[in-house]
Amino acid sequence: MTCALLFRLLLLMTLAALFQGKRFGPTSRLRYSRFLDPSNVIFLRWDFDLEAEIITFELQVRTAGWVGLGVTNRYTRVGSDLVVGGVLPDGNVYFSDQHLVDEDTLEEDGSQDAELQGLTEDAVYTTMRFSRPFRSCDAHDQDITSDTIRVLAAYGLDDTLKLDRDRTFVKSIFLLQIVHPDDLDIPEDTIIHDLELTDFLIPEDDTTYACTFLPLPIVSKKHHIFKFEPKLLKHNETMVHHILVYACGNASVLPTGISDCYGADPAFSLCSQATGIAGLMEGQEMGEGHKTWAGSYQFPDDVGVSIGTPLDPQWIRLEIHYSNFHNVPGVYDSSGIRLYYTAKLRKYDMGVLQLGFFTFPIHFIPPGAESFLSYGLCKTEKFEEMNGVPVPDIQVYGYLLHTHLAGRALQAVQYRNGTQLRIICKDDLYDFNLQETRDLPYRMEIKQGDELLVECHYQTLDRDSLTFGGPSTINEMCLIFLFYYPRNNISSCMGYPDIIHVAHELGEEVSDSMEGMMAMNNVEWTPENIKKAEKACKEAQQTVIIKTIDEVVENTTGWIPEIIRAPRGPCLESSGGKVEPQDKTPAGFRAAPIALLGSSTATLRCLPLAALLFGQGALSWLLATLQVGV
Repeated sequence: MTCALLFRLLLLMTLAALFQGKRFGPTSRLRYSRFLDPSNVIFLRWDFDLEAEIITFELQVRTAGWVGLGVTNRYTRVGSDLVVGGVLPDGNVYFSDQHLVDEDTLEEDGSQDAELQGLTEDAVYTTMRFSRPFRSCDAHDQDITSDTIRVLAAYGLDDTLKLDRDRTFVKSIFLLQIVHPDDLDIPEDTIIHDLELTDFLIPEDDTTYACTFLPLPIVSKKHHIFKFEPKLLKHNETMVHHILVYACGNASVLPTGISDCYGADPAFSLCSQATGIAGLMEGQEMGEGHKTWAGSYQFPDDVGVSIGTPLDPQWIRLEIHYSNFHNVPGVYDSSGIRLYYTAKLRKYDMGVLQLGFFTFPIHFIPPGAESFLSYGLCKTEKFEEMNGVPVPDIQVYGYLLHTHLAGRALQAVQYRNGTQLRIICKDDLYDFNLQETRDLPYRMEIKQGDELLVECHYQTLDRDSLTFGGPSTINEMCLIFLFYYPRNNISSCMGYPDIIHVAHELGEEVSDSMEGMMAMNNVEWTPENIKKAEKACKEAQQTVIIKTIDEVVENTTGWIPEIIRAPRGPCLESSGGKVEPQDKTPAGFRAAPIALLGSSTATLRCLPLAALLFGQGALSWLLATLQVGV
């Protein structure tokens, strides 16, 4: 290949890059933003290019010193990555990709994978803007994924790079949000309706689930609800953990008043499987006594919750989970959810399908477990029979994941004709304090006859007794809500294992399920028995419970299929990086070493000038495309 041809190709590809994807320059608008600390000193903006797998951050901090932004994990800050920068008194800037070698000490990475786009300081703020790949080939860089990311932010009062715990913060954020609210339509005829408790005295108990039944708006023709938003009293935000809205079947006989959702009166747990309408917003813990909320959720422009027709629910169950861990007396609350609805109809009526492990009474998790997996199976073969009319293929567009404090990861997997089709959704870095409805990158189709499997990963190293399934925060759940269209009457499809089989595998003689659960208290929970219990639960036959919005129930059985784990995506190589062993394959590399260029001397002669004119990044892109390496 001649140099002239090489440069022509490079120029064409560079121009194409300018008009494709979202290449965020120093002045491009970044759509997403969040404060990262309780005092609103640290403000983060970000945006990303899914196709190029590049994310851009802009960190603005009220300081004249250094600032830093990176990614950490749940357990320790050791190994966290942190991009740091600042402006010296003489006006010169410094910028570096670093990592923590211990809780307080920074060390520069051998590979500099962050690209500076701007660093300024004025009388109030230091602002640093940079981009980085989702996944670099540097082992010191944490991946940016579609999981919950624990964002690490820090700053100093001067330009001395020293971490101070009082100026270091971690906040869980779902960075790769597919849909931004600004991209969605707000109809001009929007009507607002509030569903709320009135002057409810919050009990002094650690955990309270308060439920009441409320009517939906009365309309003379069909309307669509298109948005849910939390409605909170300012001083009670720290006590309201989450709010849920469940649609009730019109055949249900509902109680009045406010009561414990899962207490002595079972009527207050009606509609618990009927999640045709669901809104859940979780608080984000940011230090003692401080909480911010995940905010509203707006459906895609072609989807809405139908109200006003004979088939639509007329009443909902409002459930509010209060966490009064300090046992504060005399606090009254009138929190709830605000609905936004319109007569401008969307194309599809949406529904919510609840999947997972049937919570009570079979679910258990051993104490002292480094890792314990639970499974809940759904078989859709009976959906049409239970629905009463043909069930069209459903299109899943969003999801919500839910466990309690022991939960570490969840995923929903789809199978067709005995073969794994796809992982619908997952979060390998789940955070109990950040649960929100998330949009899928594209619509996923589920056909009648498909099997859906939910896997939940728990850790109980801090517990010395069994954890059972249940509504309390110290109990556990394993649930995934799929948001889909078009709506049908199936509200939940969940499974649980044959506990008698599990007990027998653990050496306990039992004759029924109740004895089986009681026998779990007799087991010595050594690491070997924990693994044996996990294996027995996975291999046991599952009972699958399917419910409709009118509380019609049918059971079937099935077996847990194997899950093919999703491989890590390719890393983006940069000079001087430490390459991980698993990256030394064509699938794991974006570019190959220069030694692989072979004997194309004409191409080699062009490389220095091409790099000078267009930059090493463009050169790497060209050569990777030509399959001759960098």
